[in-house]
Amino acid sequence: MTTPLRFSVLDRSLVLRGRSPAESLRRTVRFATEAERLGYHRFWVAEHHGVPGVAGSAPAVLAAAVAAATSHIRVGTGGVMLPNHRPLVVAEQFGVLESLHPGRIDLGVGRSVGFTAAVREALGHGRESADRFAEQLDELLGHFTGGPEAAVRAMPAAGLRLPVFVLATGAGAEHAAAAGLPLVIAAVRGDEALRRAVRGYREHFRPSPWSQRPHVVLSRSVAVAETSERARRLLVPEAWATASSRVHGVFPPLEPAEDVLARDLDRREAAQFERAMCGHVHGTEAEVADQLQSALDDVGADELLVTTSGYDEEGLLDSYRRLSRLMP
Repeated sequence: MTTPLRFSVLDRSLVLRGRSPAESLRRTVRFATEAERLGYHRFWVAEHHGVPGVAGSAPAVLAAAVAAATSHIRVGTGGVMLPNHRPLVVAEQFGVLESLHPGRIDLGVGRSVGFTAAVREALGHGRESADRFAEQLDELLGHFTGGPEAAVRAMPAAGLRLPVFVLATGAGAEHAAAAGLPLVIAAVRGDEALRRAVRGYREHFRPSPWSQRPHVVLSRSVAVAETSERARRLLVPEAWATASSRVHGVFPPLEPAEDVLARDLDRREAAQFERAMCGHVHGTEAEVADQLQSALDDVGADELLVTTSGYDEEGLLDSYRRLSRLMP
């Protein structure tokens, strides 16, 4: 690869069948130490609520554990779902993290709300709370920049300037542009929608104290192995969990690839599984290098955030090791 950019990792602490959520969280912390050793730039954790297959529900807490177990890799969130929280509390949490680990903390925020009505009710809001994202984002940033005259001073966040990112699948790009913040984006709605969102972000970007120029982080699932078929197999467990969530409404713990491939899927399940297997970068190191170069050049990305998860822990670690050898 020739594009001079950084590679980072987002780990969602997915649960494996037959293992506890606690094991998934501890595995995330171990994975972070390996990512640091391999030279990845950032290690981020995520926020999901009420999902059987995801253990990562408290990103600030998990980020603290990751930061304590590592020494120099940047640690952050991809992301904190701002509609679920009071901006003051988020500012205070990340002010504490940045104070304990100065120069290493990132704050990625998103606008998603709970996937089910029951989860949204438990979190204390409805779908309309996402409509207040721009207002909440302004309030959050204000807690970091606010002076002593502020009505409420977020301690110890006030005066700190840690990197803040906005996560988007398309709709959130406009908020990142208006606030002058880096954008993290995935092709969830297809490559053309991704390109449109990035173009709009760059066209409407307003320089701010947080960033003087647009910065695009491309989020992508990447699997690397000795053969293309082995790489593709690494993607099977999460693809089935995604298909299950679309058909049955539940994202379950990950199963071994061989168990998924032995399933007798009905027509709807098979269609959703094939859909979930599309859009990933996978193959040998040479094949992945070419695919990644094309994907990154397509949107002019400044950074790659790798989101790959799987059941085969050793195969997954081998994939990240092989990918690290492609870093420019």
